[in-house]
Amino acid sequence: PVGIMRIMAAILTCMCFSLAGAAGDGSSSYWAWCMFTWCFCFFFTFLIVILEFTTVNSKVPFAWDDFTTAFAMLASVMCLIVSIIYPTFFTCKTCHRAIGASVVSWVCFATYAGEVVLTRLYPRGETSGFLSTVPGIMKMLETFIACLIFVSLDQSQYTANSGLQWCVAVYTLCFIFSIIIILLTLAQLTSYLPISFDMVVIVYNILAAVMYTTAMVIWPLYSFSKNKQRPSNCGHFCPWDKLVVVTFMTIFNFIVYTLDAVYSIRLVFCIMNR
Repeated sequence: PVGIMRIMAAILTCMCFSLAGAAGDGSSSYWAWCMFTWCFCFFFTFLIVILEFTTVNSKVPFAWDDFTTAFAMLASVMCLIVSIIYPTFFTCKTCHRAIGASVVSWVCFATYAGEVVLTRLYPRGETSGFLSTVPGIMKMLETFIACLIFVSLDQSQYTANSGLQWCVAVYTLCFIFSIIIILLTLAQLTSYLPISFDMVVIVYNILAAVMYTTAMVIWPLYSFSKNKQRPSNCGHFCPWDKLVVVTFMTIFNFIVYTLDAVYSIRLVFCIMNR
């Protein structure tokens, strides 16, 4: 059943970016994000199917089941977000290809969610790797929300304001360090570090939560200092709407980093020291 779902997901994601590409409207960063999501999901799903069909997956230097489960979780979240974004901005009553892409995208989300349910309900008895644990899921969620923030950023909105530049620096630094932590853990290089990797992660999570606290205050304070309400002459892709998206994504990522810090502290000092 999992293999069938992966083949279906590969076909459906291919249909999505084909329909959306034919519908056009590539001037928006949200359209580019939707296309990237479908292409990303198609590529890795197709790669997983090929590697498992040729049994090359048994020779990879990392936990294969952990990787596939984590990818299914990430793909389901990405498809869910895209299934909301794309019809909101790019569909109309006469946009048949765009409507088709929206419907198929929801089916993609259901397919990846079904794969997650199957792999979590019927595990293969192997030890869970980092990506399928709570800290790993939180790290993926942190990087994913940061990507949504980057998609919503407009360079003209923050280049002339040092406060907003600090917020962009927070988003960028936290994103980079989260990616580094994921890569080091996947490559099993944490044991080669001269200091405790768990303590490094705890310190980083606390610092990231504090930095996001400042961004959570500074971004709306400076972004809406002139226009506290949506301008009446604002069009379909209104810059004001993007400021709102960044504000809410900042709050969400602050919550995730805070929960990640609390969980990592509890894991190291309460559970492992028993």
